[in-house]
Amino acid sequence: MIKEHDRVVLLKDIPEEGLKTGDVGTAVHIYREGEAFEIEFMTLEGGTIAIVTVPASHVRAVSKKDVTHVRELTVS
Repeated sequence: MIKEHDRVVLLKDIPEEGLKTGDVGTAVHIYREGEAFEIEFMTLEGGTIAIVTVPASHVRAVSKKDVTHVRELTVS
């Protein structure tokens, strides 16, 4: 179960925000007992890329087997 301030992994691209499957964000709000989440995506230096609301099916909790991977942001 995803809680506020948990890190989550995006499961579907959001091209209009420059977000790609696999990007990691932080849950900043939970809607309707977990039906949807407001997620903040940030650069590694702490700059906010986007804050988006997504259905639960578009994110998953970070697991202990996940590793960090870097990609350059293509949208500014």
